[in-house]
Amino acid sequence: QVQLAESGGGVVQAGGSLRLSCAATVRIFSAYTIGWFRQAPGKEREFVAFISGSDGTWYGDPAKGRFTIARDNAKNTAYLQMNRLKPDDTAVYYCAADYASESAIAAEYDYWGQGTQVTVSS
Repeated sequence: QVQLAESGGGVVQAGGSLRLSCAATVRIFSAYTIGWFRQAPGKEREFVAFISGSDGTWYGDPAKGRFTIARDNAKNTAYLQMNRLKPDDTAVYYCAADYASESAIAAEYDYWGQGTQVTVSS
């Protein structure tokens, strides 16, 4: 089993920044792709970014040019640095882990954290 715990959410003004963390309890963290997804009330879960075990990255359209995903395998932690935040970024942000695939599709991920709330005021 893989356990994931997000932290770092909060309330910020538009244009501000937050760094989210995803701490994993897993034997071999580097074997897993870590994805970030977000979900606003009444909306579908949306892909934000992923980083593979070999440090390959991919970003969804909302994240491109503003967010950066990274990982520290020694700490079993992945990060999402979010800059130039907009009110449309308001959502619960989830990290997820998948052993095999590199994917922007939520259903491909087997393990999920509980989420952390990000609220961006206008």
